[in-house]
Amino acid sequence: MSNTYDALNPKLIAFIKRQKLFFVATAPTSLDGSVNLSPKGYDSFVVIDDKTVAYLDLGGSGIETHAHVRENGRITFMFCAFEGAANIVRLYGKARSYSFDQPEFAELRSLFAMPQSARGVIVCHITRVTDACGWGVPFFDYQGERDQLTRYIDNKTPEEWVESRYARNAVTVDGAPGLERP
Repeated sequence: MSNTYDALNPKLIAFIKRQKLFFVATAPTSLDGSVNLSPKGYDSFVVIDDKTVAYLDLGGSGIETHAHVRENGRITFMFCAFEGAANIVRLYGKARSYSFDQPEFAELRSLFAMPQSARGVIVCHITRVTDACGWGVPFFDYQGERDQLTRYIDNKTPEEWVESRYARNAVTVDGAPGLERP
């Protein structure tokens, strides 16, 4: 059974905060472009209020989420219960992307406790929330966070990290602009 909400409520917020993994989906406007779906972990998601959420983008090999959000703002987050009662929560909305080299980034970055350098913050204004049964989602045991990403970040000087972001995230898999040097 599925329910639709205009905003988050305390029960949905509590469910989201318990999850160790979430997924982010975006797509370009072009029908020829690739849909992007990315898993996210760590303590990188915050609920700002009942209509606003954000996640800390530590970085990765692709820059699709930032490019798609800059192009059209469309985004969906999905949270699945891998333990306890079956449930899936999806947040639909319009997002804005703030990369590490933008003035707004520092204030948004302060919402998160993680000490590592971050490529950006994605802030979403929620337009619709749904929850569903999640009966098809299997049980999984959380064993901890992988440390490869944080070790990668921590083993670079700030200058090396910045250069690696611009070099590795200049374009999307479809050739759209990614991070651009100021």
